[in-house]
Amino acid sequence: MALAEPIVIESSGIPRRFKRVNVLPQFRHGIRRVDQIFLVLFVIVAIGSLIAPWFAPHNPISASATPLVPPGHAAWFGTDEAGRDVFSRVLFGMRTSWIAAIVVITSGIVIGGTIGLIAGAAGGWIDGVLMRLTDAFLALPAPVLAIAVVSALGPSFAHVLLAVGIVWWPYYARIVRADVRGLAARPHLEAARLAGTKRIRLWTRHLLPGAFPTILVAASLDVGNLLLMLAGLSFLGLGAPQPAPELGAMTALGLPYLLVQWWVPLFPAIAIFILAFLANAGGDAVRGLIADW
Repeated sequence: MALAEPIVIESSGIPRRFKRVNVLPQFRHGIRRVDQIFLVLFVIVAIGSLIAPWFAPHNPISASATPLVPPGHAAWFGTDEAGRDVFSRVLFGMRTSWIAAIVVITSGIVIGGTIGLIAGAAGGWIDGVLMRLTDAFLALPAPVLAIAVVSALGPSFAHVLLAVGIVWWPYYARIVRADVRGLAARPHLEAARLAGTKRIRLWTRHLLPGAFPTILVAASLDVGNLLLMLAGLSFLGLGAPQPAPELGAMTALGLPYLLVQWWVPLFPAIAIFILAFLANAGGDAVRGLIADW
């Protein structure tokens, strides 16, 4: 009978057999090439939008040329009814959208993740109370509640972020709670409890990291929906007052010029489409990466 090949231990203490295993190519090819392209484009557009002030040719809130100049060499996207450069305003509008998305998703993860972690780990009446609170927020239509909050507080960028943040955290609470409940029943968690691990350390070192991949996938898939919702509130005039560069408001104010000076509403609308499309495609790519990891 043939003997099994011995495992040679090197000076580092790591078996040589294991050192030949290369996980990176498997991770790199875990998603389709088209998803890789969309993910790269998503990252490029996101970073480019955040650093828009560095390469915007004009001030987005002051006139730079004659009003309603068509797209050309002097103004790539033309000018609007006030003579402001549409290209510069679109860049700043994309930057505003990304900042808003980052703020809302971060707040949703922090608030919803904390509530879901406590509910899933504690169980019992604490779980019941926190989940009934979450259900109460989920029962209300998110756009209607956001519109009501902004209408009560007044149109502004900060109020829009507050309103959307109020309606966005319950989804993360449900996701984290479901993951934590599944993780809490695993044998290594029971072993950690029997070993005397403190509850807070158990939650933060074992349960929360286990739910992080699911949170990351949910956040990446949420960006597109969130951008559309923010643009919709801005389109209704609930965002920052003019002349603040917001894509939804720029599209709404440019609608009267659609059949004549088409560039005024069209380029902001195209920017919204590109942001939402790349965000959804990038979210699908992130989901594929996490699933294959």
